[in-house]
Amino acid sequence: MDTFKTRYKKLTDAHNELITKKNTALEPGNGIYTKYINPVVTADHTPLYWRYDLNPATNPFLMERQGINAALNCGAIYLNGKYCLVVRTEGADRKSFFAVSESENGVDNFKFRDYPITMPETDRPDTNVYDMRLTQHEDGWIYGVFCTERKDPAAAESNTSSAEAQCGIARTKDLTTWERLADLKTPSPQQRNCVLHPEFIEGKYAFYTRPQDGFIDCGSGGGIGFGLSESIENAEVTEEKIIDEKIYHTIKEVKNGAGCVPIKTPEGWLHIVHGVRGCASGLRYVIYAFITDPEKPWLPLHTPGGALIVPEGEERVGDVSNVVFTNGAIVNGEDVHIYYASSDTRCHVATSTIAKLVDYCKNTPSDPLYSAECVKLRNKLIRQNLKYLSEINDR
Repeated sequence: MDTFKTRYKKLTDAHNELITKKNTALEPGNGIYTKYINPVVTADHTPLYWRYDLNPATNPFLMERQGINAALNCGAIYLNGKYCLVVRTEGADRKSFFAVSESENGVDNFKFRDYPITMPETDRPDTNVYDMRLTQHEDGWIYGVFCTERKDPAAAESNTSSAEAQCGIARTKDLTTWERLADLKTPSPQQRNCVLHPEFIEGKYAFYTRPQDGFIDCGSGGGIGFGLSESIENAEVTEEKIIDEKIYHTIKEVKNGAGCVPIKTPEGWLHIVHGVRGCASGLRYVIYAFITDPEKPWLPLHTPGGALIVPEGEERVGDVSNVVFTNGAIVNGEDVHIYYASSDTRCHVATSTIAKLVDYCKNTPSDPLYSAECVKLRNKLIRQNLKYLSEINDR
């Protein structure tokens, strides 16, 4: 009993210190957004009573019975005065589930609700669910659009790695009680990284999709798609239009996919998405942004070249290294909180404003796709700056 009590005090003291720790901005930053020293949610942020049997009679050594491996890829929404994250929480058994973590300020002191989300199932049970996007839709519901993974029904029984990914849909009013709807139907064999647009388009529900031929490879899938559905209860997109294609020798040469729910700005819809390229250490995931037409959100208007957020320092280390991924951002007034995961392990926040992100998208040059053209752009900037520096020094 003494061993149990001593260990319990150490565990609770460490946990309370973690979930009440103040986060500090990393300065001076790049002027586009501000990163913070600490992650906002990690596996260690989950309550002790999720992981430990706290009964001394059945767990006298206070061992962790049901471990949590990672807390990553969170959907995000501002609800009832709180920054709410629906976190992909991965157990030690590799199964993911959704859990709500809340904060008053959005940068620290995130605390999980007592219970994870109990997500209803369709007639095809989910082997795994993850990466929820939260859309506060104009129809009055909050929709969770997520990946549902199942064993590929076409695979041989002995094949225990072939999987099928589809877009699951559920809705709620409070992030606690959920109604499960039918999976999204599209012309593509598999779907991942789908997002529901927050407004009706032509009186229909609008989806951003990522058509792909297989569970991992996009194949002929070509980029971020867009399509309309008459219904949400039985959502079906019959035509997928690629609005942001993958391109050779760019940050999105292998694949790209929708990320956060698009943000409405005075200049159009701000999309914060992810791109993937191959490198010597494997696949490198980064976050980038673009703006589409305010009335026709499938038409790109401003497409800045390069990445908005890349994995840096400790962010590069984890279960799947060299990765940043986002599927949630919160707008509160003019402030924008971009929540992103690093290396499939933990959640971070980068804070910015609508004005800064619009300025970034409008005034950052597009990728000219060729080295010679990139040098021309760079030289133009250098000439301008040398002129300005000369004028400043002459004053």
